[in-house]
Amino acid sequence: MNMVLRVAAAAVALASLQGAMAQETAPVVAEQAYSGPVVYRAEVVAEYPHDAAAFTQGLLWHEGALFESTGRVGQSVIRKVDLETGEVLRETALPPSQFGEGLAHWDGALISLTWRDGAIHRWDAETLEPLATREGYPLDGWGLTTSEEGLIHSDGSATLRVLDPESYDVVRTIDVTLNGRQLRRLNELEMIDGLVYANIWETPYIVAIDPADGVVKRLIDLTDLVASLPVDGRDAVLNGIAWDAEKRRLFVTGKLWPKLYEIALVETDAQVR
Repeated sequence: MNMVLRVAAAAVALASLQGAMAQETAPVVAEQAYSGPVVYRAEVVAEYPHDAAAFTQGLLWHEGALFESTGRVGQSVIRKVDLETGEVLRETALPPSQFGEGLAHWDGALISLTWRDGAIHRWDAETLEPLATREGYPLDGWGLTTSEEGLIHSDGSATLRVLDPESYDVVRTIDVTLNGRQLRRLNELEMIDGLVYANIWETPYIVAIDPADGVVKRLIDLTDLVASLPVDGRDAVLNGIAWDAEKRRLFVTGKLWPKLYEIALVETDAQVR
């Protein structure tokens, strides 16, 4: 018999891990058709070293290397990282008063957000030298990724925004729902095979969102992986998704995690209610 994964994703913000996604088992009502997201568990394929001091805010794979943005005032950087060793190959600091956030690649440049500083930075993807900065941006910066439409931006709410990659003007908005309910705390983003994958802040879950209508199509449960980590503290949460499209490898990490993981997704018969 299938089991039900109950996810309390109400219209209010997800207040905590316990309040956000509480699991319980219950029989499925046979006559009720299930139309919710497919639920996957994460199977670890490989482990790699990761800077345990990195407050990871954005992560992406580009031309054979990882690129990462980190946060915290006075510690925020953009860096290129060797996957196998975790060695920082190149690094550029943000202004010391700024709190770095999401990261995306567009047309030979890296674009990085700041949290509440109103700055969006553009960097040369080869040298990490600064190219331009947009000041006075009116939205909080959380996650950022690239789509065929442009950039996709999250601000911790249940709304994603498609941005023009040059002007950063909002092209359109995407209201994200899980089983018809708003899903908030959308954080770090990655575009994979036409779906927007998003960390749900302070939970061990990643969701995959259809950008056409905002509906969550997949839920990835990383509870076991997160529970196995030798990290303490409220800030050491899952946050970081990178996709190697050429080799079809999926990487995840978190803030202050000593490891980065390549994972495979294994479909389960769990259901989201």
